[in-house]
Amino acid sequence: MTQVIATLAEVSARYDAVFCDLWGCLHNGVAPFPAAVAALQAYRAQGGRVILLTNAPRPKSSVIAQLDKMGVPRDAWDDVVTSGDAAQYAMLTGAVGHKVYFIGADKDEPFFTDFADDLAAIAAANPAIERVALTQAQGIVCTGLADDLTETLETYHATLLAAKTLGLPMLCANPDLTVHWGDQLLYCAGALAQSYEAMGGTALYFGKPHPPIYDLARRRLALLGGVSDPQILCIGDGINTDVQGASGEGLDALFITGGLAVDHFGPDPEAPDLALLQAWLDKAQLSPSYSIGKLR
Repeated sequence: MTQVIATLAEVSARYDAVFCDLWGCLHNGVAPFPAAVAALQAYRAQGGRVILLTNAPRPKSSVIAQLDKMGVPRDAWDDVVTSGDAAQYAMLTGAVGHKVYFIGADKDEPFFTDFADDLAAIAAANPAIERVALTQAQGIVCTGLADDLTETLETYHATLLAAKTLGLPMLCANPDLTVHWGDQLLYCAGALAQSYEAMGGTALYFGKPHPPIYDLARRRLALLGGVSDPQILCIGDGINTDVQGASGEGLDALFITGGLAVDHFGPDPEAPDLALLQAWLDKAQLSPSYSIGKLR
């Protein structure tokens, strides 16, 4: 049974590091959550390491710039690992070929040009990625919808059907299905990949809950120094990404109930109803070590 806690500080001393989700935990896409920022700052002040682990399909430099613009202070985290980083590694090493058809937004252009230091050498050592028309492609790189404010999955039905007919594998840079942007619920790359698989296409995933993003996070955590076998707590509001990913990695999880699944646990987002929460978790067949309404 999950343990409902009131603050991160109740359990943080048990862990050397946290892998903390962004959207729904640290911010809502528009502004940071002050209590969450304060909780991570306090944890770091006591010697803990904070790796921000996000399924954003962009490289970490792009996400850092977004956090800075949003007003998330840099003393709330040590490093950032994105689904985009893990997917970039796969793309650069030819997971879907080196001639690719791109599905994504203008804001995701840095995926093809902006590489963290640990990926720049890989980019230099491999053939350049060439973006081509669908009929010339060896595979698809999908970072999301081109315009997630106006488009739907149906917008891409014909394109995906053609890609499936051509036998093209899809590299999905963000396994999330949906995300809250302010008060709106938007489709992510994972929803397109799911649609593609339903047609019989092949999709490859590199963000949570899949191992590549955790492997990269551990490597970057090790570069920060500290104990050789750190105790890690995963924090997030995605039952099928954050919690399932932690379970697959053998790590403890702190589930943020006031995020994506907020409507399931009673009227107060800050105080989930334990009976409703446990029944919902039992149905999901996942059991995070801890749960909390909002990160604080």
